[in-house]
Amino acid sequence: MAFFNEKGRVREVWNSFRQTFRNANPTDAQAGSMKRMLGKKPLILAAGAVALLTIAGFSGSHYVKAHTVDFVEVYHNGKLIGEVKTEDQVKDLISSKEKQMQEKNAGLHMVLDTGTITYSSKSAYNAEPDATATLTKLDGLLKSHAEGVELVVDGKRVGVVKDKATATALLKRVENKYAPKVKAGKAEVTALSYSADGSLKSKSALKSVKFVEKVATNSTDVQPTDIADPEQLYLQLIKGTVKPTKYTVKEGDCVGCIAHDFDISPQVIYERNKWIKDDMIKVGDVLDLTVLQPQVTVETVENVTETESIEPATVIQKNSNLKAGQTKVIREGKSGKKQLVYRLVKQNGYLMSEELISEVVLEPSVPAIVMKGTKVVLGEGSGRFSWPVTGHRLTSSFGQRWGTLHRGVDMVGNHNIMAADNGTVSFTGTRPGLGNCIIINHHNGYETVYGHLSKISVKKGQTVEKGDRIGIMGNTGHSFGTHLHFEVHKNGALQNPLKYL
Repeated sequence: MAFFNEKGRVREVWNSFRQTFRNANPTDAQAGSMKRMLGKKPLILAAGAVALLTIAGFSGSHYVKAHTVDFVEVYHNGKLIGEVKTEDQVKDLISSKEKQMQEKNAGLHMVLDTGTITYSSKSAYNAEPDATATLTKLDGLLKSHAEGVELVVDGKRVGVVKDKATATALLKRVENKYAPKVKAGKAEVTALSYSADGSLKSKSALKSVKFVEKVATNSTDVQPTDIADPEQLYLQLIKGTVKPTKYTVKEGDCVGCIAHDFDISPQVIYERNKWIKDDMIKVGDVLDLTVLQPQVTVETVENVTETESIEPATVIQKNSNLKAGQTKVIREGKSGKKQLVYRLVKQNGYLMSEELISEVVLEPSVPAIVMKGTKVVLGEGSGRFSWPVTGHRLTSSFGQRWGTLHRGVDMVGNHNIMAADNGTVSFTGTRPGLGNCIIINHHNGYETVYGHLSKISVKKGQTVEKGDRIGIMGNTGHSFGTHLHFEVHKNGALQNPLKYL
């Protein structure tokens, strides 16, 4: 009875129940039940208040749960950026960014730098995540770069291309520019040695192609604007820069020694100064030594094989029945053939050195037999010449080069110079370009010339025999380095000495 006597307290509980019921948003069935109960006297229903409050509490929880929103917090490199509804919104942003990046930089390997993106799942009553602001902020944090391959020459970057294949093809193209053209598995080039009748051919075997500098390719991260056009980079590699250079000839200068001092090929000097004839330069002449300075130097080594004729010797048979000075051909001579192999070293197509490394007789010559009168002419040669230097090594051959004719062959070896055949010394002294030189008349239509001597050991008019010492090898005249310049003339016409040696 005490409970029902405290009407004010019961009413307070009842009003609280009613308010709770209204806020709970019950179902239709629950509402009907509540309304029937609410229509009765509070004192009569007081005993059911607790049960009704329990029902109302259950419905309120359901309401809150129905209005609870799940969302995702987004972190970039550990820092909270904002909230989105789902992770897919971030993934869609990244996918769209990558697509735009590739479309804008077609052909390049692009990388999107997203950093470290992490997520944390959250939920809250009536939450409203601002996905637009979050994605806009995250978009501003995403950066991109291109992956390329840099070309490095002697430790210095000269350019960047898009990938390894492009870099490899570019370097191969530079090498091929200076390598002999290949046809049917063989490289055909023209050797420096000169064939007077133009009927003899030369074949070149490429032994090696390499860069003089240290060339490397490395993967690197760059901006798309740093990727070079392969064609432009190719031209940059082979042309480099041009540094105009002028040089005034001084006393003692020669083409070869100037080329050596400036570390360039003599070919550069001849090409830039076409007025030079027979290596003749004089004090005060101004030479143009301007040369391209490519960023890479391609060195090629070629073995050039050349077939050369061997002129027949003449065998003299004396006949006392013939008057002095009379001759009779018993047998015509027949030329032979020999194979010569030169090693040519070039840098960016310019000849740097030449060396005769092999000589093989393919077909020996047949000497001519000539019957002569018994009158003996002192110093008459046989027409068959021996090498004027023992232990000889050919360093420059006979023929056209760089727009001028090299009139003989150059050789090094033992410094004692010997007469190549019997004859009479017709000249001793100096000649332009040859320095100290000796000329021997062999009284059979042939003359031999020996140039750049440091010492002359014979006198004009002296009779010499094949193998006699006539002088000492030197470096006089227009010469670079100690060597012998050797020429052969037949009836006044210049010959290739290798036909006779």
